[in-house]
Amino acid sequence: MAVAGLLVLPALAAVSGPASAAPARCDTRTNNTVQMMLECVTVGGVRAHQQALQNAADANGGTRASGTPGYAASAAYVESQARAAGLKVTTQDFDFPFFQLNSETMEQVAPLFRLFAPGTDFSTMTYSGSGNVTAFVRPVDLMLPPGPVPSSSTSGCEAADFAGFVPGNIALLQRGTCAFADKAANAQAAGAVGVIIFNEGQPGRTDAFGGTLGAPGITIPVVGTSFDIGVSLQGATVHLATSTVSQIRQTRNVFAELPGARTNGNVVMVGAHLDSVLAGPGINDNGSGSAAILEVARMFAKAKPTNTVRFAWWGAEELNLLGSAHYVQNLTQAEADRIALYLNFDMVSSPNFVRFVYDGDGSAGLSDPGPAGSGPIENVFSKFFADRGLATEPTAFDGRSDYGPFIEIGIPAGGLFTGAEGVKTPAQAAVYGGTAGVAYDSCYHQACDTFANNNLVVLDQNADAIAYSTVTLAYSTQLVNGVPGRTPPGSLRNPAAGQHDDAVQ
Repeated sequence: MAVAGLLVLPALAAVSGPASAAPARCDTRTNNTVQMMLECVTVGGVRAHQQALQNAADANGGTRASGTPGYAASAAYVESQARAAGLKVTTQDFDFPFFQLNSETMEQVAPLFRLFAPGTDFSTMTYSGSGNVTAFVRPVDLMLPPGPVPSSSTSGCEAADFAGFVPGNIALLQRGTCAFADKAANAQAAGAVGVIIFNEGQPGRTDAFGGTLGAPGITIPVVGTSFDIGVSLQGATVHLATSTVSQIRQTRNVFAELPGARTNGNVVMVGAHLDSVLAGPGINDNGSGSAAILEVARMFAKAKPTNTVRFAWWGAEELNLLGSAHYVQNLTQAEADRIALYLNFDMVSSPNFVRFVYDGDGSAGLSDPGPAGSGPIENVFSKFFADRGLATEPTAFDGRSDYGPFIEIGIPAGGLFTGAEGVKTPAQAAVYGGTAGVAYDSCYHQACDTFANNNLVVLDQNADAIAYSTVTLAYSTQLVNGVPGRTPPGSLRNPAAGQHDDAVQ
């Protein structure tokens, strides 16, 4: 389906409600204890939400990326589920720069024919315009041989560089000094029908490369290529064609709030990004985290905890955390001060998993410590798994996911992760099983990240950990920020490894 097509919602059964594997009483009673939540938050319930997200992608071109109908359908599903559970649902719309590459071609047609391979010989710049042109390639202020250090070349950085440029030609520019967007804008203003930017030529700056123009605005094709190819194209005739969508679109964050008994703030936030990349449906990344927190929110919705719990599903995370950054940047100081902590769940069912816990205190030396209170959040997760005889290991707390904007303004954070494109080591395979030498998720950011691309054992374990941490911190954040609360009602039984409340066979 075309990106600008009509919104197609998931199948009716998926929209109206999941066929939860939880006992029937879970949907009607007040699940206000840890033990009740561990009973009621089941892998079956989480999988029902993941199936709905898969349906949203299937009905809308195979993707749930922000700015597409598949994302709109995913957001509508989350809103309907949270609202039906009795939570207060709000949304936050925001604009963002959308880009989709549909096709790209570059071939020399004179004085001899050469076909260049996309992704190997050249790459279309992000936010390039569209076009299909065959034209003479005119060099613009090149520095050949290249200067002794990177960014010696100023090719295309000034409008004056294009004095005498013939409109209707393709501009051949050299990397260096200024932004690619500046080079492209100057070329377009001079009448170029396309732009080829080649690598500058110093050691480490010779290969074909991709880049970004930063935002929509350029309307002609712009590609990057290698130093050798760029030099060889001087005076050639080239066929350059790109089909792209480059425009400002709107997407949204979704929030579902459970009011606490405390009326003076101390909000516990629990979040996961809802969007996928354009390449696929993203049912592990991050349909897993989104589905898990949705099931926790549903099952906890009738409780009255000490602290308000605000669940968040972020848009445009895959475009550099845009949704969570928009939310944080638009908080007043008073609103930010009322947030006690943020929990993040991004990819919690990777097929070749490791149980990673964000290194909030920096003790593993993988990253700087997070804001004060992040260490105790890490301990909540570590203790939960340790009590069950399940191994964990720390992972860098470097702002790669939606907790980044929160820790930037001093809000303590933590969360879980099961691995992305990183490769499992032999030592990890010995502890967690799986296959050494293979990525934690071999379908990361690919079309094969589907409903089948999830490890149900770790999804079950992490869903329990999400439920446990949410309930525990909903009742008291004293160990995190010193604000007293109370112990959650009931007691927590600590089963041995393999004896989870919702074990997957």
